[in-house]
Amino acid sequence: MSTTRRRLVALVAGITLAALTPVVAANADPTATTTESASTDSTTYQVTAATPQDRTRVANTGVDVLSVRGDQMTLIATEEQAKQLHRAGFTMTSLGSTQEQLDALTRDAGTKAGPVGTADFPSGYTGYHNYAELTAELQKAATDHPNLVRVSSIGNSYEGRSLPLVKISNNPGTDQSKPEVLFTCNQHAREHLTVEMCLRIVNRLTDNYAGNAAIKSLVDSREIWVVPTVNPDGAEYDIAAGTLRGWRKNRQPNSGSSSAGTDLNRNWGYQWGCCGGSSGSTGSETYRGASAFSAPETQRVRDFVNSRVVGGKQQITAHIDFHTYSELVLWPYGYTYNDTAPGLTADQARAFAALGEQMAGSNGYTPMQSSDLYITDGDVNDWMWGQHKIWSYTFEMYPSSGSGLNGFYPRDTVIAAQTARNDGAVDLLLSYADCVPRVIGGSC
Repeated sequence: MSTTRRRLVALVAGITLAALTPVVAANADPTATTTESASTDSTTYQVTAATPQDRTRVANTGVDVLSVRGDQMTLIATEEQAKQLHRAGFTMTSLGSTQEQLDALTRDAGTKAGPVGTADFPSGYTGYHNYAELTAELQKAATDHPNLVRVSSIGNSYEGRSLPLVKISNNPGTDQSKPEVLFTCNQHAREHLTVEMCLRIVNRLTDNYAGNAAIKSLVDSREIWVVPTVNPDGAEYDIAAGTLRGWRKNRQPNSGSSSAGTDLNRNWGYQWGCCGGSSGSTGSETYRGASAFSAPETQRVRDFVNSRVVGGKQQITAHIDFHTYSELVLWPYGYTYNDTAPGLTADQARAFAALGEQMAGSNGYTPMQSSDLYITDGDVNDWMWGQHKIWSYTFEMYPSSGSGLNGFYPRDTVIAAQTARNDGAVDLLLSYADCVPRVIGGSC
Protein backbone atom coordinates (compact mmCIF):
# COMPACT_ATOMS: atom_id res chain seq x y z
CA MET A 1 0.00 0.00 0.00
CA SER A 2 1.53 3.33 -1.00
CA THR A 3 2.14 6.20 1.42
CA THR A 4 -0.25 8.34 -0.62
CA ARG A 5 -3.02 5.77 -0.30
CA ARG A 6 -2.44 5.53 3.43
CA ARG A 7 -2.83 9.29 3.79
CA LEU A 8 -6.03 9.26 1.73
CA VAL A 9 -7.47 6.39 3.76
CA ALA A 10 -6.61 8.15 7.01
CA LEU A 11 -8.27 11.31 5.72
CA VAL A 12 -11.40 9.40 4.76
CA ALA A 13 -11.44 7.78 8.20
CA GLY A 14 -11.25 11.14 9.89
CA ILE A 15 -14.02 12.66 7.80
CA THR A 16 -16.59 9.89 7.46
CA LEU A 17 -16.30 7.64 10.50
CA ALA A 18 -17.87 9.65 13.29
CA ALA A 19 -19.49 6.49 14.65
CA LEU A 20 -16.19 4.63 14.72
CA THR A 21 -13.76 7.39 15.71
CA PRO A 22 -11.58 6.05 18.53
CA VAL A 23 -11.85 7.94 21.81
CA VAL A 24 -8.70 6.85 23.59
CA ALA A 25 -8.82 6.67 27.38
CA ALA A 26 -6.72 9.17 29.31
CA ASN A 27 -4.65 6.40 30.90
CA ALA A 28 -3.81 4.79 27.57
CA ASP A 29 -0.92 5.41 25.20
CA PRO A 30 -1.75 3.50 22.00
CA THR A 31 1.54 4.48 20.33
CA ALA A 32 3.72 3.73 23.33
CA THR A 33 7.25 2.87 22.28
CA THR A 34 8.38 0.92 25.32
CA THR A 35 10.05 -2.42 24.71
CA GLU A 36 7.26 -4.41 26.38
CA SER A 37 6.52 -7.38 24.16
CA ALA A 38 5.67 -11.04 24.32
CA SER A 39 9.30 -11.88 23.61
CA THR A 40 11.18 -10.30 26.51
CA ASP A 41 13.82 -12.67 27.93
CA SER A 42 12.38 -15.67 26.13
CA THR A 43 13.37 -18.35 23.66
CA THR A 44 11.38 -20.07 20.94
CA TYR A 45 11.34 -23.86 21.03
CA GLN A 46 9.96 -26.78 19.12
CA VAL A 47 8.65 -29.38 21.57
CA THR A 48 7.55 -32.93 20.82
CA ALA A 49 4.22 -33.78 22.48
CA ALA A 50 2.37 -36.67 20.90
CA THR A 51 -0.98 -36.65 22.70
CA PRO A 52 -3.54 -33.99 23.68
CA GLN A 53 -2.75 -34.80 27.32
CA ASP A 54 0.97 -34.17 26.76
CA ARG A 55 0.25 -30.96 24.87
CA THR A 56 -1.98 -29.82 27.72
CA ARG A 57 0.85 -30.50 30.18
CA VAL A 58 3.11 -28.34 28.02
CA ALA A 59 0.55 -25.53 27.78
CA ASN A 60 -0.07 -25.65 31.55
CA THR A 61 3.47 -24.46 32.23
CA GLY A 62 2.32 -21.04 31.02
CA VAL A 63 4.29 -21.04 27.77
CA ASP A 64 3.03 -19.11 24.75
CA VAL A 65 1.90 -21.81 22.30
CA LEU A 66 2.35 -20.44 18.78
CA SER A 67 1.30 -23.42 16.69
CA VAL A 68 0.67 -27.15 16.75
CA ARG A 69 1.35 -29.41 13.79
CA GLY A 70 1.04 -33.12 14.44
CA ASP A 71 3.11 -33.90 17.52
CA GLN A 72 5.23 -30.74 17.16
CA MET A 73 4.46 -27.65 19.21
CA THR A 74 6.15 -24.33 18.52
CA LEU A 75 6.18 -22.15 21.60
CA ILE A 76 7.86 -19.36 23.51
CA ALA A 77 9.19 -20.14 26.97
CA THR A 78 11.04 -18.28 29.67
CA GLU A 79 14.13 -19.87 31.15
CA GLU A 80 12.15 -21.22 34.11
CA GLN A 81 9.40 -22.63 31.87
CA ALA A 82 12.01 -24.33 29.71
CA LYS A 83 13.50 -25.93 32.82
CA GLN A 84 10.06 -27.20 33.81
CA LEU A 85 9.61 -28.82 30.41
CA HIS A 86 13.05 -30.40 30.55
CA ARG A 87 12.33 -31.79 34.02
CA ALA A 88 9.05 -33.19 32.71
CA GLY A 89 10.97 -35.11 30.05
CA PHE A 90 9.88 -33.30 26.91
CA THR A 91 12.19 -33.25 23.89
CA MET A 92 12.96 -29.62 23.05
CA THR A 93 14.83 -27.92 20.24
CA SER A 94 15.78 -24.28 20.59
CA LEU A 95 14.87 -22.09 17.63
CA GLY A 96 16.65 -19.06 19.04
CA SER A 97 15.95 -15.81 20.85
CA THR A 98 12.38 -14.66 20.31
CA GLN A 99 13.36 -11.00 20.27
CA GLU A 100 15.99 -11.70 17.63
CA GLN A 101 13.32 -13.42 15.52
CA LEU A 102 11.08 -10.37 15.77
CA ASP A 103 13.95 -8.03 14.92
CA ALA A 104 14.78 -10.13 11.88
CA LEU A 105 11.24 -9.80 10.51
CA THR A 106 11.46 -6.05 10.15
CA ARG A 107 15.15 -6.02 9.35
CA ASP A 108 14.62 -8.42 6.47
CA ALA A 109 11.58 -6.44 5.30
CA GLY A 110 13.63 -3.33 4.73
CA THR A 111 13.18 0.24 5.86
CA LYS A 112 10.37 1.05 8.26
CA ALA A 113 7.29 2.63 6.73
CA GLY A 114 7.39 5.62 9.06
CA PRO A 115 8.99 7.10 12.18
CA VAL A 116 8.66 5.48 15.58
CA GLY A 117 5.21 6.06 17.05
CA THR A 118 3.29 6.02 13.78
CA ALA A 119 1.14 3.03 14.80
CA ASP A 120 1.65 1.54 11.37
CA PHE A 121 3.01 -1.58 9.76
CA PRO A 122 6.66 -1.67 8.70
CA SER A 123 7.82 -2.19 5.15
CA GLY A 124 6.83 -5.59 3.83
CA TYR A 125 3.56 -5.47 5.75
CA THR A 126 1.93 -2.25 4.57
CA GLY A 127 -0.74 -4.17 2.67
CA TYR A 128 -2.28 -4.95 6.05
CA HIS A 129 -4.89 -2.51 7.37
CA ASN A 130 -4.29 -0.62 10.58
CA TYR A 131 -7.29 0.51 12.60
CA ALA A 132 -7.89 3.79 10.76
CA GLU A 133 -7.59 2.11 7.37
CA LEU A 134 -9.90 -0.72 8.39
CA THR A 135 -12.64 1.60 9.58
CA ALA A 136 -12.33 3.66 6.40
CA GLU A 137 -12.65 0.54 4.26
CA LEU A 138 -15.77 -0.49 6.15
CA GLN A 139 -17.34 2.90 5.64
CA LYS A 140 -16.45 2.71 1.95
CA ALA A 141 -18.32 -0.60 1.73
CA ALA A 142 -21.35 1.03 3.33
CA THR A 143 -21.12 4.00 0.98
CA ASP A 144 -20.69 1.84 -2.12
CA HIS A 145 -23.48 -0.59 -1.12
CA PRO A 146 -26.02 1.29 1.01
CA ASN A 147 -28.70 -1.31 0.25
CA LEU A 148 -26.50 -4.15 1.48
CA VAL A 149 -24.28 -2.81 4.28
CA ARG A 150 -24.78 -1.07 7.57
CA VAL A 151 -21.78 -0.17 9.75
CA SER A 152 -22.27 0.45 13.46
CA SER A 153 -20.48 -0.42 16.69
CA ILE A 154 -20.94 -2.90 19.51
CA GLY A 155 -19.18 -0.55 21.96
CA ASN A 156 -15.65 0.41 22.90
CA SER A 157 -12.42 -1.37 23.77
CA TYR A 158 -10.51 -0.73 27.00
CA GLU A 159 -8.63 2.18 25.42
CA GLY A 160 -11.80 3.62 23.94
CA ARG A 161 -11.64 2.44 20.36
CA SER A 162 -14.97 1.63 18.78
CA LEU A 163 -15.47 -2.04 17.95
CA PRO A 164 -17.00 -1.96 14.46
CA LEU A 165 -19.96 -4.13 13.54
CA VAL A 166 -20.92 -4.74 9.92
CA LYS A 167 -24.32 -6.06 8.90
CA ILE A 168 -24.72 -7.51 5.40
CA SER A 169 -28.24 -8.18 4.17
CA ASN A 170 -30.55 -7.32 1.30
CA ASN A 171 -32.31 -5.04 3.78
CA PRO A 172 -29.67 -4.11 6.38
CA GLY A 173 -31.79 -1.49 8.11
CA THR A 174 -34.49 -4.01 9.04
CA ASP A 175 -34.39 -6.90 11.51
CA GLN A 176 -35.65 -9.72 9.32
CA SER A 177 -36.64 -13.24 10.27
CA LYS A 178 -33.70 -15.04 8.67
CA PRO A 179 -30.85 -17.21 9.96
CA GLU A 180 -27.99 -15.04 11.16
CA VAL A 181 -24.28 -15.81 10.86
CA LEU A 182 -21.48 -14.11 12.78
CA PHE A 183 -17.80 -13.78 11.83
CA THR A 184 -15.28 -12.45 14.36
CA CYS A 185 -11.59 -11.69 13.87
CA ASN A 186 -8.51 -10.47 15.74
CA GLN A 187 -9.18 -11.63 19.31
CA HIS A 188 -5.40 -11.99 19.49
CA ALA A 189 -3.56 -8.80 18.64
CA ARG A 190 -0.72 -10.18 16.53
CA GLU A 191 -3.04 -12.16 14.24
CA HIS A 192 -3.39 -9.39 11.66
CA LEU A 193 -4.19 -11.72 8.76
CA THR A 194 -7.56 -12.35 10.41
CA VAL A 195 -8.55 -8.69 10.02
CA GLU A 196 -7.94 -9.07 6.30
CA MET A 197 -10.10 -12.21 6.36
CA CYS A 198 -13.08 -10.38 7.84
CA LEU A 199 -12.55 -7.49 5.44
CA ARG A 200 -12.57 -9.93 2.52
CA ILE A 201 -15.87 -11.40 3.69
CA VAL A 202 -17.41 -7.91 3.73
CA ASN A 203 -16.05 -6.91 0.33
CA ARG A 204 -16.66 -10.21 -1.46
CA LEU A 205 -20.28 -10.55 -0.38
CA THR A 206 -21.05 -6.96 -1.37
CA ASP A 207 -18.89 -6.25 -4.41
CA ASN A 208 -19.99 -9.53 -6.05
CA TYR A 209 -23.65 -9.42 -5.04
CA ALA A 210 -24.96 -8.03 -8.32
CA GLY A 211 -22.96 -10.32 -10.59
CA ASN A 212 -22.81 -13.64 -8.71
CA ALA A 213 -26.08 -15.52 -8.30
CA ALA A 214 -24.75 -17.82 -5.58
CA ILE A 215 -23.56 -14.91 -3.44
CA LYS A 216 -26.81 -13.04 -4.04
CA SER A 217 -28.79 -16.07 -2.88
CA LEU A 218 -26.75 -16.35 0.33
CA VAL A 219 -27.03 -12.65 1.15
CA ASP A 220 -30.74 -12.55 0.34
CA SER A 221 -31.51 -15.50 2.62
CA ARG A 222 -29.27 -14.64 5.57
CA GLU A 223 -28.36 -11.77 7.89
CA ILE A 224 -24.57 -11.67 8.16
CA TRP A 225 -22.69 -9.94 10.96
CA VAL A 226 -18.94 -9.22 10.95
CA VAL A 227 -16.77 -7.92 13.81
CA PRO A 228 -13.44 -7.39 12.02
CA THR A 229 -11.38 -6.56 15.11
CA VAL A 230 -12.25 -7.66 18.62
CA ASN A 231 -8.89 -6.45 19.97
CA PRO A 232 -7.97 -3.16 18.24
CA ASP A 233 -5.96 -1.89 21.22
CA GLY A 234 -3.63 -4.87 21.14
CA ALA A 235 -3.38 -4.81 17.36
CA GLU A 236 -2.42 -1.12 17.32
CA TYR A 237 0.05 -1.65 20.14
CA ASP A 238 1.64 -4.51 18.25
CA ILE A 239 2.69 -2.16 15.43
CA ALA A 240 2.90 1.15 17.33
CA ALA A 241 6.70 1.39 17.29
CA GLY A 242 6.96 0.79 13.56
CA THR A 243 8.14 -2.73 14.36
CA LEU A 244 6.38 -5.96 15.36
CA ARG A 245 6.04 -6.84 19.02
CA GLY A 246 4.42 -10.27 19.00
CA TRP A 247 1.67 -8.98 21.32
CA ARG A 248 -1.25 -11.36 21.96
CA LYS A 249 -3.51 -10.01 24.72
CA ASN A 250 -5.58 -6.86 25.11
CA ARG A 251 -4.13 -3.76 26.79
CA GLN A 252 -6.13 -3.75 30.02
CA PRO A 253 -3.91 -3.27 33.09
CA ASN A 254 -3.88 -6.02 35.70
CA SER A 255 -4.38 -4.91 39.28
CA GLY A 256 -1.27 -5.27 41.42
CA SER A 257 0.86 -6.42 38.48
CA SER A 258 3.27 -4.82 36.06
CA SER A 259 2.00 -7.21 33.36
CA ALA A 260 -0.73 -5.87 31.10
CA GLY A 261 -3.38 -7.71 29.19
CA THR A 262 -5.94 -10.49 29.27
CA ASP A 263 -6.10 -13.31 26.74
CA LEU A 264 -9.53 -12.58 25.32
CA ASN A 265 -9.97 -16.16 24.14
CA ARG A 266 -9.72 -17.45 27.72
CA ASN A 267 -12.07 -14.80 29.17
CA TRP A 268 -15.44 -16.16 28.00
CA GLY A 269 -17.93 -17.27 30.62
CA TYR A 270 -18.66 -20.89 29.75
CA GLN A 271 -16.48 -23.17 31.91
CA TRP A 272 -14.19 -20.18 32.58
CA GLY A 273 -11.05 -21.29 34.40
CA CYS A 274 -12.48 -24.75 35.00
CA CYS A 275 -10.05 -27.25 33.66
CA GLY A 276 -6.41 -26.19 33.44
CA GLY A 277 -6.91 -24.67 30.01
CA SER A 278 -5.91 -21.12 30.96
CA SER A 279 -3.69 -19.33 33.45
CA GLY A 280 -4.39 -17.33 36.60
CA SER A 281 -0.98 -15.66 36.33
CA THR A 282 -1.14 -12.11 34.97
CA GLY A 283 2.17 -12.55 33.19
CA SER A 284 1.00 -15.57 31.20
CA GLU A 285 0.01 -15.25 27.56
CA THR A 286 -3.12 -17.26 28.43
CA TYR A 287 -4.10 -15.16 31.47
CA ARG A 288 -7.86 -15.60 31.74
CA GLY A 289 -8.58 -12.31 33.52
CA ALA A 290 -9.79 -11.59 37.03
CA SER A 291 -13.21 -13.03 36.26
CA ALA A 292 -15.24 -14.23 33.31
CA PHE A 293 -15.91 -11.34 30.92
CA SER A 294 -13.60 -9.03 32.87
CA ALA A 295 -12.31 -7.69 29.54
CA PRO A 296 -14.50 -4.99 27.98
CA GLU A 297 -13.96 -6.47 24.51
CA THR A 298 -15.44 -9.87 25.40
CA GLN A 299 -18.24 -8.10 27.27
CA ARG A 300 -19.21 -6.17 24.15
CA VAL A 301 -19.30 -9.24 21.88
CA ARG A 302 -21.22 -11.13 24.59
CA ASP A 303 -23.76 -8.32 24.87
CA PHE A 304 -24.26 -8.21 21.11
CA VAL A 305 -24.77 -11.97 20.86
CA ASN A 306 -27.14 -11.90 23.82
CA SER A 307 -29.10 -9.11 22.12
CA ARG A 308 -29.82 -11.41 19.18
CA VAL A 309 -32.11 -13.52 21.34
CA VAL A 310 -35.47 -12.39 19.98
CA GLY A 311 -38.70 -13.80 21.33
CA GLY A 312 -36.70 -16.30 23.37
CA LYS A 313 -34.82 -17.63 20.30
CA GLN A 314 -31.19 -16.98 19.38
CA GLN A 315 -31.14 -15.63 15.83
CA ILE A 316 -27.42 -16.30 15.25
CA THR A 317 -27.12 -19.92 14.21
CA ALA A 318 -23.48 -20.22 13.07
CA HIS A 319 -20.15 -18.52 13.76
CA ILE A 320 -16.48 -18.58 12.79
CA ASP A 321 -13.76 -16.97 14.91
CA PHE A 322 -10.62 -16.51 12.79
CA HIS A 323 -7.12 -16.92 14.22
CA THR A 324 -3.60 -17.64 13.02
CA TYR A 325 -1.72 -19.92 12.63
CA SER A 326 -1.62 -23.72 11.93
CA GLU A 327 -4.29 -24.20 9.22
CA LEU A 328 -6.89 -25.92 11.40
CA VAL A 329 -10.69 -26.07 11.67
CA LEU A 330 -11.70 -26.52 15.30
CA TRP A 331 -15.01 -27.01 17.09
CA PRO A 332 -16.28 -27.47 20.72
CA TYR A 333 -15.66 -28.50 23.29
CA GLY A 334 -12.22 -27.22 24.24
CA TYR A 335 -12.54 -27.72 27.99
CA THR A 336 -12.88 -31.54 27.92
CA TYR A 337 -11.26 -34.37 25.99
CA ASN A 338 -14.64 -36.07 25.64
CA ASP A 339 -16.42 -35.89 22.29
CA THR A 340 -19.71 -35.42 24.12
CA ALA A 341 -20.46 -33.61 27.35
CA PRO A 342 -23.45 -31.90 28.99
CA GLY A 343 -25.10 -29.82 26.29
CA LEU A 344 -23.39 -31.62 23.40
CA THR A 345 -25.01 -34.85 22.22
CA ALA A 346 -23.50 -37.50 20.00
CA ASP A 347 -25.55 -36.31 17.02
CA GLN A 348 -24.51 -32.72 17.61
CA ALA A 349 -20.87 -33.76 17.86
CA ARG A 350 -21.24 -35.65 14.56
CA ALA A 351 -22.76 -32.59 12.91
CA PHE A 352 -19.93 -30.38 14.20
CA ALA A 353 -17.37 -32.82 12.82
CA ALA A 354 -19.13 -33.35 9.48
CA LEU A 355 -19.44 -29.65 8.68
CA GLY A 356 -15.94 -28.98 10.02
CA GLU A 357 -14.55 -31.69 7.76
CA GLN A 358 -16.43 -30.30 4.75
CA MET A 359 -15.09 -26.82 5.36
CA ALA A 360 -11.58 -28.20 5.85
CA GLY A 361 -11.96 -30.09 2.60
CA SER A 362 -12.55 -26.78 0.84
CA ASN A 363 -9.47 -25.00 2.19
CA GLY A 364 -6.99 -27.78 2.91
CA TYR A 365 -6.94 -27.23 6.67
CA THR A 366 -6.89 -30.02 9.27
CA PRO A 367 -10.21 -30.56 11.09
CA MET A 368 -10.49 -31.61 14.75
CA GLN A 369 -12.26 -31.02 18.02
CA SER A 370 -10.49 -28.21 19.89
CA SER A 371 -9.37 -30.41 22.78
CA ASP A 372 -7.59 -32.74 20.36
CA LEU A 373 -4.93 -30.03 20.35
CA TYR A 374 -4.91 -29.38 24.09
CA ILE A 375 -7.39 -28.29 26.74
CA THR A 376 -8.59 -24.69 26.68
CA ASP A 377 -11.23 -23.20 28.94
CA GLY A 378 -13.11 -19.94 28.65
CA ASP A 379 -12.86 -19.85 24.86
CA VAL A 380 -15.34 -18.31 22.46
CA ASN A 381 -16.51 -21.52 20.75
CA ASP A 382 -17.43 -23.20 24.02
CA TRP A 383 -19.39 -20.12 25.12
CA MET A 384 -21.20 -19.69 21.79
CA TRP A 385 -22.33 -23.30 21.85
CA GLY A 386 -22.68 -23.84 25.60
CA GLN A 387 -24.64 -20.65 26.17
CA HIS A 388 -26.53 -20.20 22.91
CA LYS A 389 -26.25 -23.42 20.85
CA ILE A 390 -24.57 -21.49 18.05
CA TRP A 391 -22.59 -23.78 15.71
CA SER A 392 -19.25 -22.12 16.43
CA TYR A 393 -15.88 -22.88 14.81
CA THR A 394 -12.35 -21.55 15.05
CA PHE A 395 -10.25 -21.31 11.90
CA GLU A 396 -6.49 -21.16 12.42
CA MET A 397 -5.29 -19.62 9.19
CA TYR A 398 -2.04 -19.67 7.18
CA PRO A 399 0.71 -20.75 7.58
CA SER A 400 0.54 -24.42 8.53
CA SER A 401 3.71 -24.11 10.58
CA GLY A 402 6.46 -21.67 11.41
CA SER A 403 9.71 -21.36 13.26
CA GLY A 404 8.28 -18.96 15.82
CA LEU A 405 6.51 -15.62 15.81
CA ASN A 406 7.20 -15.31 12.09
CA GLY A 407 4.11 -17.47 11.56
CA PHE A 408 1.96 -14.58 12.75
CA TYR A 409 3.58 -12.18 10.30
CA PRO A 410 3.47 -13.49 6.74
CA ARG A 411 4.29 -10.76 4.21
CA ASP A 412 1.41 -8.84 2.72
CA THR A 413 1.93 -10.61 -0.61
CA VAL A 414 0.01 -13.63 0.76
CA ILE A 415 -3.09 -11.75 1.91
CA ALA A 416 -5.16 -12.15 -1.25
CA ALA A 417 -4.51 -15.87 -1.72
CA GLN A 418 -4.78 -16.87 1.94
CA THR A 419 -8.04 -15.03 2.58
CA ALA A 420 -9.57 -16.21 -0.71
CA ARG A 421 -8.68 -19.73 0.36
CA ASN A 422 -11.56 -19.59 2.85
CA ASP A 423 -14.25 -18.41 0.41
CA GLY A 424 -15.66 -21.90 -0.02
CA ALA A 425 -15.72 -22.58 3.72
CA VAL A 426 -17.48 -19.28 4.43
CA ASP A 427 -20.10 -20.10 1.81
CA LEU A 428 -20.58 -23.60 3.23
CA LEU A 429 -21.25 -22.21 6.70
CA LEU A 430 -23.69 -19.69 5.25
CA SER A 431 -25.47 -22.38 3.26
CA TYR A 432 -25.99 -24.58 6.33
CA ALA A 433 -26.96 -21.72 8.63
CA ASP A 434 -30.66 -22.59 8.41
CA CYS A 435 -30.01 -26.14 9.67
CA VAL A 436 -26.50 -27.43 10.40
CA PRO A 437 -27.75 -30.96 11.27
CA ARG A 438 -28.69 -31.33 7.58
CA VAL A 439 -25.03 -32.12 7.02
CA ILE A 440 -25.58 -35.54 8.62
CA GLY A 441 -29.15 -35.96 7.47
CA GLY A 442 -30.46 -34.82 10.81
CA SER A 443 -33.57 -32.81 11.59
CA CYS A 444 -33.71 -29.23 12.80
